[in-house]
Amino acid sequence: MSKEITTANVEKFAQNFDQSPKSNAIANTVAQNGILASSRNIASDVAMTPNFSVEIQTGAVANQKQSGRCWMFAALNTMRHPLQDQFKIKGFELSQNYTNFWDKFEKSNFFYENVIATADLPLGDRKVDFLMATPQQDGGQWDMLCALIEKYGLVPQSVMPETYNSSRSMELNATLNTKLRKDAVELRKQVAAGKSKVEISDAKEAMLSEVYRILVFALGKPPVKFDWEYTDDDKQYHIEKDLTPQSFFNKFVGWNLEDYLSLINSPTEDKPYDHLYTVDLLGNVVGGRQVRHLNLKIDDFKALAVKQLQAGETVWFGSDVGKSSDRKEGIMDTNVYQRDDLLDVDLTMTKAERLDHGESLMTHAMVLTGVDLVNGKPTKWKVENSWGEKAGNFKGYFIMSDSWFDEYVYQVVINRKYLSAAQQKVEADEYDKPVVLKPWDPMGALAL
Repeated sequence: MSKEITTANVEKFAQNFDQSPKSNAIANTVAQNGILASSRNIASDVAMTPNFSVEIQTGAVANQKQSGRCWMFAALNTMRHPLQDQFKIKGFELSQNYTNFWDKFEKSNFFYENVIATADLPLGDRKVDFLMATPQQDGGQWDMLCALIEKYGLVPQSVMPETYNSSRSMELNATLNTKLRKDAVELRKQVAAGKSKVEISDAKEAMLSEVYRILVFALGKPPVKFDWEYTDDDKQYHIEKDLTPQSFFNKFVGWNLEDYLSLINSPTEDKPYDHLYTVDLLGNVVGGRQVRHLNLKIDDFKALAVKQLQAGETVWFGSDVGKSSDRKEGIMDTNVYQRDDLLDVDLTMTKAERLDHGESLMTHAMVLTGVDLVNGKPTKWKVENSWGEKAGNFKGYFIMSDSWFDEYVYQVVINRKYLSAAQQKVEADEYDKPVVLKPWDPMGALAL
């Protein structure tokens, strides 16, 4: 039986507040400065010094500006790091706008296909509501970026540079989502009217043609063939002629993307460790690479990130960047704020409890470029962000405590060769039959 708040309740709570001699002082501080500033722990700054026993020099950070393309920036950063060294072109960037164009185009088709597939479900069905909530957005995951590269290749940023709409994506996203929802109305009507598959396919193709036009207006036309000129760090001029996006990727990046696997740490009861998972309705390229996650215990998960860094290769990772994070200082640490002590409450939750109850999920992708090991154990990590050099006190790099890694890092991408034989076997055995999670599962969250 429900019970309302009574006047007696409020009087009791007020008396409890007044009984503490510190209450008024704390109230004045919090009211004037906010909860986070009032609970800021200076000791965290002392612990998070920018010194690492394992460190990969990667140059200046990139800047995604007012867009949610961190997953692209982080992935392309991991690919440009060795490219910069091999070809001696410090400051080089791959075109995030090129992958952005094809991502939005493919996501539109992915949305249309799912609208058609769920057209027999009523409005108000959770799947239909999930689709209509956000037909497409900037965010994504590692496997989605791989699907784009496998189909469309890559180009240098100078070949397809940023535009107003790639760097400030709100207007384009709003316009495109309006169109996609309007098209969803029409596609559902056609299915309900019993139109043939050919008629529905023709209607979808006309819709995609309009999406393509919108994207060209907003982002530019993706190159099919191009010449690339650059001057290396030794002041030597180079020109590569008649490149395609695929030939550029093969020659200058040369990765076998199938070598890289997404690992997650999700300690929830519904996801036993050492199994492979995918997420329903998650993806961008229809018929392309499926999103797959191998769930590992935190110690195994972390050890593989250390192993890849020790081998000289940076690590893409996904985390909940907004938790216990000081953007101004560039520090991510579970002790950076002491809200519990300030407010005299217990805000402690386990990682599993936060995931299960909507308190946390992956929100942002970045790159691990270093780790500080003491007696073989990590104490802090160096992080390359994509918020430009003005974010934090370390020219755009952040420092992450090992305790923060344990609590708020959910995903890392690791070359299969670093996995144990048992881990490789699980991934191989379950590759074609991963456990399918619900579309709204936190492991299906998109990094922005």
